[in-house]
Amino acid sequence: MKKHIFTVKDIVRITGVTARTLHYYDKIDLLKPIRLSNNGYRAYSREDLESLRTILFFKEMDISLKEISDIMQLSKQEQLQILKIHDQTLIEKQQRLGAIISDLEDYVSGKDIFNLNIFNNSPILPLSEQYSREAKMVFGETEKYKEYEKNIEKLSDKEKENLYDEFANNMEKVFKKLAEQIHKLPSSKDIQKLIVEWKNYMEQNMTCDTEILKCIANTYKSDKRWKNYINQFSDEDLSGFVYRAIMYYCKTIR
Repeated sequence: MKKHIFTVKDIVRITGVTARTLHYYDKIDLLKPIRLSNNGYRAYSREDLESLRTILFFKEMDISLKEISDIMQLSKQEQLQILKIHDQTLIEKQQRLGAIISDLEDYVSGKDIFNLNIFNNSPILPLSEQYSREAKMVFGETEKYKEYEKNIEKLSDKEKENLYDEFANNMEKVFKKLAEQIHKLPSSKDIQKLIVEWKNYMEQNMTCDTEILKCIANTYKSDKRWKNYINQFSDEDLSGFVYRAIMYYCKTIR
């Protein structure tokens, strides 16, 4: 049986790839035609067509052309070993994509970015760690923050994670309570009682003097991220309300 030869046009019709793609694969030595006539026409064998299908399969697996070029030089058994490793990589990407989709849905539904896990398992630091480092830069020279750091260092990673989760839940709880009573004066007894509750949560690992409380209050008022986080619990300016309530508290405890 005569060996069949395919033109570029034939390959395009069979596989759906573009002529430009075939020319590029030729240029980078990934898939060379069996012959190139004087008029520039490329010709491919049936073996070339099978190689192209393998290349396209690998490409669908999100493998780079450089890696595909290296893999194509290997035996079938060696290729399978590499693909087994790549399969695990794809599973991890799938899991990460699922987490990203979940976070996106939460964000679109109104959840603040502070409560998302978008940077977990990423080279970018998780948001809780980002805020922790930022707090160190802002408050790090104070004795109270140094005391907080010493307490945190004593905890295991799991204990730290539980502590951060508990803190986030407590903050959300007290901000929701404040939102329910935003119609009252920041200086009212009920609001000041909630500020004491908020302060107690803050002081689970660090003693908060008036200097630190004022710094936190100003952050709530001026930092866009904190404003957005706090204001999600109310249709009004809850962050400004909390700022005024904390500042009033600081004046009364002198």
